Amino acid sequence: MNNAKEMVKLIYQALEDKKAEDIEVIDIAEVSCLADYFIITHGENSNQVQAMADSVDEAMTKAGFTCRGVEGYQAAHWILLDYSDVVVHVFSGDDRRFYDLSRIWRDGKTVDINEI
Repeated sequence: MNNAKEMVKLIYQALEDKKAEDIEVIDIAEVSCLADYFIITHGENSNQVQAMADSVDEAMTKAGFTCRGVEGYQAAHWILLDYSDVVVHVFSGDDRRFYDLSRIWRDGKTVDINEI
């Protein structure tokens, strides 16, 4: 299994552990050189959004993956975690609806986590 798919599974589980809502995995490898996958989710409040980001970071660090950058952690409206091949977007509910990354990246392929 390649590293990107392994990362997606780890991240998905870490997000589920913190009750992330509507976790979406988008394969963008064919439409962008930014990453292979985007993972998009949201939480109910800033504490949950930060807890989800912390959970992802902890799981990835334990597995030996390094985060290249984190944006938006303090405000916790939209936290971006960059793991090179996988970029995680953890939103507040309102910000997820406002930015609608799913629509922007609709040329990517939505992936069922059970198929990875």
